[in-house]
Amino acid sequence: MRASEGDQLVQHGRVVGQHDHVSTIVKVLGPEGTPPYRVRFEDGHEAIMSPGPDCQVMHRETRPQH
Repeated sequence: MRASEGDQLVQHGRVVGQHDHVSTIVKVLGPEGTPPYRVRFEDGHEAIMSPGPDCQVMHRETRPQH
């Protein structure tokens, strides 16, 4: 998994009815775009994440624009 600052990290719900959690990568802490990442969630809190198989990176250049 590789990401850049500004990409979104989507953590998919693990059970039926659980929503996806979307955060924005604000800092890449690993070498060459690899985890861990400092992310900011929609409510403003930040965390350091090392994403697992239930996560997907949505790169800025491939995301749908609103």
